[in-house]
Amino acid sequence: MPRLAVLQMTSGIDPLANAETIVGAIGAAAMGGASMLFTPEMSGLLDRDRNRAALHIVAEGDNPVLAAVQAAAADAGIWVALGSLAIKRDDGRWANRSFVIDANGQIAARYDKIHMFDVDLASGESWRESAAYAPGDAVVTVDTPLGRLGLAVCYDLRFPALFEVLGRARCDLIAIPAAFTVPTGQAHWHVLQRARAIEASAYVVAAAQCGHHEDGRQTFGHSLVIDPWGDVLLDLAEGSGALGFAEMDPARITEIRAQLPSLANKRVIPGIGAQ
Repeated sequence: MPRLAVLQMTSGIDPLANAETIVGAIGAAAMGGASMLFTPEMSGLLDRDRNRAALHIVAEGDNPVLAAVQAAAADAGIWVALGSLAIKRDDGRWANRSFVIDANGQIAARYDKIHMFDVDLASGESWRESAAYAPGDAVVTVDTPLGRLGLAVCYDLRFPALFEVLGRARCDLIAIPAAFTVPTGQAHWHVLQRARAIEASAYVVAAAQCGHHEDGRQTFGHSLVIDPWGDVLLDLAEGSGALGFAEMDPARITEIRAQLPSLANKRVIPGIGAQ
């Protein structure tokens, strides 16, 4: 059965240090027999000080983390689902962009996070992602050694219409990299990830940021791999960086879709849901 690796990390404000962590994980994942490594949202830079972060947010072609990951993927002969990087767009705004890198180090797919995290939490935390980042407007899937992969990022998790589209695209697995806050993680992380796997009848791979970060924030961790029945195959510890492995059984997808053919039974109700 194909094997995948999940990197849980505590990204900081130095992109080169973060790149070193990812590159090390790429080598370890390949040595561990994985055909693909998944990393968290904002793997290359996690900094809530946007003035300081702006010094490191550059165009895709100038991003040192992306370049390092491409080179390491080619050296190791492994695919990488790079959870996301902060990228400067041609119009000067920023994108929260996922990349899928193939085993030759080439970019196989890009996905810009669609839903912006603009919330005020009861804990006192306030986030306005849309103040700096432009939302994406396209659903993205890509064929990989693990099957057809659908892409989402963090807050996208709360919007089931996106996952309905990915389910109808017959994705075998969906990547949902994240940097979840602790309050929202404790309340909703596991239940929402399991729900998305069940709805799409697909594996979900959710590589997460964890612990206390240099910019002062704390993230929830608990990177997950979930099968199409909603069973948790991997759940990494809350507070520490780690590399975990899980195996995918393609027959499991076929089995679940035959037992509960909700994708096939879907009816379009005028005025409700995706058309």
